[in-house]
Amino acid sequence: MNAFTSLPSFEFDDKILMQGAEISRKLDQLRLENFPPDARKTLRHFSVAEVAHYLGVTPSNLKRLYLDGKGPTPTTMSGNRKYYTAQQMMELRFFLDRTGKTEAKRYVPHRKQGDKLQVVAVVNFKGGSGKTTTAAHLGQHLALTGHRVLLVDLDPQASLSALHGFQPELDRNPSLYDALRYDDDRKPISDIILPTNFPGLDIVPANLELQEYEYDTPLAMQQSGSEGKRFFTRFGKALEEVDSCYDVVVVDCPPQLGYLTLTALTAATSVLITVHPQMLDLMSMSQFLLMLGNITKTIKTAGANVRMDWLRYLITRFEPSDIPQVQMLGFMQSMLAEEILKSQMVKTTAISDAGLTKRTLYELDRSNFTRETYDRAIECMDAVNFEIQGLIHRAWGRL
Repeated sequence: MNAFTSLPSFEFDDKILMQGAEISRKLDQLRLENFPPDARKTLRHFSVAEVAHYLGVTPSNLKRLYLDGKGPTPTTMSGNRKYYTAQQMMELRFFLDRTGKTEAKRYVPHRKQGDKLQVVAVVNFKGGSGKTTTAAHLGQHLALTGHRVLLVDLDPQASLSALHGFQPELDRNPSLYDALRYDDDRKPISDIILPTNFPGLDIVPANLELQEYEYDTPLAMQQSGSEGKRFFTRFGKALEEVDSCYDVVVVDCPPQLGYLTLTALTAATSVLITVHPQMLDLMSMSQFLLMLGNITKTIKTAGANVRMDWLRYLITRFEPSDIPQVQMLGFMQSMLAEEILKSQMVKTTAISDAGLTKRTLYELDRSNFTRETYDRAIECMDAVNFEIQGLIHRAWGRL
């Protein structure tokens, strides 16, 4: 006699649809709890020290401004501490640019005439490399430092969109697919751009419909005279409509080398590759680079212009006390030399803790963490983002 009872079979599609719907419902409930009353994200106030940091002035200069009644009036909170909203930070930036700008110092770092739109593609073939976290924090940092930024979520899983308060299966927002599709329902990209809770930062959110582009493109390529044969130009052409509205576009590419990624890379002016310093991740990245290089050569013969201002590798989830990781970093530096960012993003619980409430480090106040944990995380994050900001400015010919 068999002592074991066989497991009952079940209808797979019904089960996963039911579980997906339940998870979605619970996530929406969390969103309502975290962002009452309408599930829309707001943004905290920033201390005088933080505002001074992102404006590039001293806290004493800011204190002098509000004591003289110049610029926006900060909010006084407990302990007589002064805080500004992100909108007030932007107003301060324009005020300083009018009154204190010099030839060597600009407070509003917008593109000048002749500066091309910078399109930064954040890529990795392997999931879990910190790609979306990097894209989110880079976009928010650039907005806080005065740039006009557009985030584009190209990953059908929509993690970047979720970090900015969107839940695609419930919000029913359009995605970049609507600006790339091959039929008469295609829309201008301006129709699908949405504001975020950061002034100066907009987003094109993602949804599962993006995956349709991977299926539509090969079909369109087979049709004679179809635009599908030059699919790689579609994103760049879509961006032309809003070129004058932004300084930087940050694209969170999907973790696979498909038509979406190739379309983004052809529109890009620079590439940021995130990599975790472990042997398996390096092996995966090697395969990704070889595949990408070969495919790029192929689409270049079809007329693609794939020229970049810069390419950098960002080491993510780095643990300086982990000897094998330090050795792997040294190994990578011996091969890639100048193309590895000097700053690494260390592994920290602050980022994962922030993610529990769909927030980033820039959205949470220092009081939400132990002081050492927050200071270490924000210092690393700022170091990475200021280094990338420097590369963007160099591409514009600025020192």
